[in-house]
Amino acid sequence: GAGIAGPTLAWFLAKAGARITLVEKSRFLLPHGQNIDIRGSAITAIKKMGLLDQIRRFNTTEKGTQFINPKGRPFAPLPLEGSSASFTSEFEILRGDLAKVLNEATKDHPNVNYLLGTTIKKVVSNDENSVKVELSDGEVQEFDLLVAADGQWSNVRKQCFPPESVNVVDKGMYVVYWTVPRLPSDNDWWNIYHALKSRMIHLRPDPHCTMRAMFTHMPCNDAQKKAWLEASKSDRRTQEELLKREFADAGWQAQRLLGAMDQAPDFYFQVIQQIKMSKWSNSRVVCLGDAAFCPTLLTGMGTSLAITGAYVLAGELSKLDGGENPSKALEAYESIFRPFVEEIQKIPFFIPAVVHPETAWK
Repeated sequence: GAGIAGPTLAWFLAKAGARITLVEKSRFLLPHGQNIDIRGSAITAIKKMGLLDQIRRFNTTEKGTQFINPKGRPFAPLPLEGSSASFTSEFEILRGDLAKVLNEATKDHPNVNYLLGTTIKKVVSNDENSVKVELSDGEVQEFDLLVAADGQWSNVRKQCFPPESVNVVDKGMYVVYWTVPRLPSDNDWWNIYHALKSRMIHLRPDPHCTMRAMFTHMPCNDAQKKAWLEASKSDRRTQEELLKREFADAGWQAQRLLGAMDQAPDFYFQVIQQIKMSKWSNSRVVCLGDAAFCPTLLTGMGTSLAITGAYVLAGELSKLDGGENPSKALEAYESIFRPFVEEIQKIPFFIPAVVHPETAWK
């Protein structure tokens, strides 16, 4: 995958002298994606890559977080500067912009090869000597290590790990993202509106003269749960129709954002679920990022875990002697990083329900 974890790992491994092939199903890097941030140890890794100035250049310009009351007026502002409680990070960036920065930093390295518009059709073999894969164009290639950094619903993981080793933890919540035109009345804050009936509307700025809409919902009854689950497996039109029905009476800017939905160049409808694996590696295949430990947006740490995990994995692999089996490095990577991941994945039982009230708080 050529998202976040894959290129980060490629950068550090290439620096150590390894040769890396990145396989990406899209024919070009997707320019869209919602707001993400970089925190903690991930900032250190980005500094080591010399990319901090690039990250700052693509900053979303978000000034902080504020809530919107039923009359559409902002209240309880939490500015980035001067408020440790703000949900906004110093390093806010769109996922597509971060992927672009990482791609630019790796694509011309002589040890890195990008195969765009390509997928791994089949993992042919995975043994003590090597791992062989059949690509979507029919070509079979052999590698020392295969890193599954292909997202939460990793195809590589599905082929190489038994179902019982992957625990999917459902959080009972759905999120939908899309981009809308910016109006003169829009601001540079993360605006959060509680629409009741377990619905929320978010509107955030970006550096591209547009705005990023995010709708979240926790289905309240069996009929809603069934409708949302079925929509998550259906097409965009079905998902848009469901959203228009469910949020028609939400208030604030719901009608404006819903009206711009069908013209949006991007549209993501996602069920919020964590991925917890009993073991991250199997012989010469190892999972990284959301494929191994998706924490969900509820933690705000998905991107940071992907970057830090890649840095740790690269560090352990770089300690190997030439031709040495990677098992020692893979075990060390998991031993070092798993405790941190498990701590991040601990979400209080009342989250996300407490921020998705069905009725007004008394």
